[in-house]
Amino acid sequence: MPYVNIKVTREGGPTGIGPSAEEKTKLIDGVTVLLHEVLGKDPSTTFVVIDEVPLDNWGISGRSVSDIRAGK
Repeated sequence: MPYVNIKVTREGGPTGIGPSAEEKTKLIDGVTVLLHEVLGKDPSTTFVVIDEVPLDNWGISGRSVSDIRAGK
């Protein structure tokens, strides 16, 4: 029973706040198909969760992405 957790920043997409419903559907389907094709996992028992993380909660090099983009 595979469990895949995809974390993306809450930005971009047509809405400007995160991946659209269509993009999420494509991610879920694509990951499910990939696990089935590569590892033979049963799609009916494959779980895919997408978490949208605010830019203030996503950091690299000791700084949040929102600060990096703001030039801080």
